[in-house]
Parts: sequence; C-alpha cells; structure tokens
Amino acid sequence: MRQQTLRTPGGADVVLRCWEPERVIHGNVVIGGAMGVRQDYYAPFAQWLSRQGWRVTTFDYRGSGASMPAGRSLREVDADLFDWARDYEAVIDHAHAALPDAPLHLVGHSLGAQLPGLLGNQEKVAGMLSVAAGSGYWRENAPRLKRTIWYFWWVLVPLATRLWGYFPGRKLRKVGDLPKGVILQWRKWCLNPEYSVGAEGEAVRRQYASVRFPVLALSITDDELMTLRGTHSLVNLYENAQRHIERVAPADLAVRRIGHFGPFRAEHETRMWPRMAGWLAGLTPEAA
Repeated sequence: MRQQTLRTPGGADVVLRCWEPERVIHGNVVIGGAMGVRQDYYAPFAQWLSRQGWRVTTFDYRGSGASMPAGRSLREVDADLFDWARDYEAVIDHAHAALPDAPLHLVGHSLGAQLPGLLGNQEKVAGMLSVAAGSGYWRENAPRLKRTIWYFWWVLVPLATRLWGYFPGRKLRKVGDLPKGVILQWRKWCLNPEYSVGAEGEAVRRQYASVRFPVLALSITDDELMTLRGTHSLVNLYENAQRHIERVAPADLAVRRIGHFGPFRAEHETRMWPRMAGWLAGLTPEAA
C-alpha cells in the first residue's frame, strides 16, 4: 500500500492510499466512502480486492480522516458536498492516469454512491457498484431511524453546528465530525423529497441525468439506515444510466447480520466479498 497527498485543482490536499496488485487483471477501483467514515475502514476490503487483480484507491474527503490538516480546527475547513465531489474527481483522475487503458469502476458506499452524479469527469468511469446507498430523504429512512431523525435534523444539527462551528459528531456519537458546510448542505438534501436534485435545482438534475456508466446497487435487507424505497429513489436520479438493484439478505450469505456497514467488514471476506468482486467484474465492458 502506498499513501500520498494529492493536491486538487482547487488547492485542497486529499490523502489517498493505493493498493497495487502483483498483476492487474481487471482494472481500477476507486472506493468512495460513506459520510463520516474514514478510509481506514475500507482497507481490509481494498487489500483483498487488490489480491484479486484490481488496482484499488481509497481516500478521505477534505476535512476528514487523514485529509484533515494537522494542527487545524475543523471550524477552519471551508467545504461542502460539491467540494467533496471535486475531491472524488481528483482521485478518479489520479487513478485513471495510472491505468488509462483499463476500465475504472467506483465502489460507492452510501454517500460514495450519491456524489458521482456531481462528477465532472464521468467519462472516465466504466461503472459503479453502489453499496447500501439511498437518497437520504428522511421519510425514506429505515423505520427505526425515521423515528428519531427529525430531532437530529431540526434540533441537534442546527444547534450543535452553531455552537461548535462544525458538527461534533464524535462527541455526540452521531455520524462523525463534519465541516459546517457539509452537514448543513446534507441537511438540506435530506429534508427534500428529491434529495440532492430537489435541493440544488435543475443544473444538478442535469448532471445526474448525464451519467451513462452502468449502476448496480446493492440493497441490504437488514440495513438499519437505508430502505429499498430510498435505494430506488437514488438510482432513479441516474435516469439515463443502465441501472439495476440487487437485494442482499443475511440468509443469502448464511450469516446472522449484514447491516449498513457490514459489507466491508473482514468477517464477510469469504462470503460477501467474492460476490462484490463478481458484480464489479460484471460491470466491465469485456464482461458485458
């Protein structure tokens, strides 16, 4: 594994990690992480995937994880979700430049499958495996989450962000520490029935509609955050892409639980990960 700091065109520093296989068999994978989840979480899966013949890149969005500048306060980080999409773009550009003739696929976990609709370099992407991702609109959250999410969006987020100057998720044991611009924009998205395209308007709707790479979305039946309805809502934003939803249940893998974060846990290495690798391989033009 190699770690390096990538300077984005906008001047932000993003720390990425790359796993190089002994021999590239399939191509490139960029893993886009979930909201508040550090790239460390995806390291076991990235390492395993590289052993299957993929060149794999993970990264932290600016202001989070290893991309948080040492000695700086999160109050000083001026970033929103459009900026995080620019970080995603820069990492894709970097990975594509390393293997320009090989297909590049995204593995988007939750937020990591939402932001690709905002990419300006969609032509470099051959396909996306969306994992446990939905629109985020609060009425489409899983039932248990929906019972408390109104308090989170209407009370906790506005109050805590105003007091701290950022969202102190680690203290509150909610999501994670997030820049002010990110959490407030995400709040706007999650309160809109059409999520990002409804909150941001026609220009963003057109960006999602311009996506042409295939999208395969894994909907986890025991996901404690996302629902099948929410997954349909997100996938349908990519209205002109070839898209398909695959339901995955714990019983399919002979395990007790998967959940929102389970697909990337090492305990699923022998059952879930080979299936994910197979779905990825199926997105390549050669396998189509």
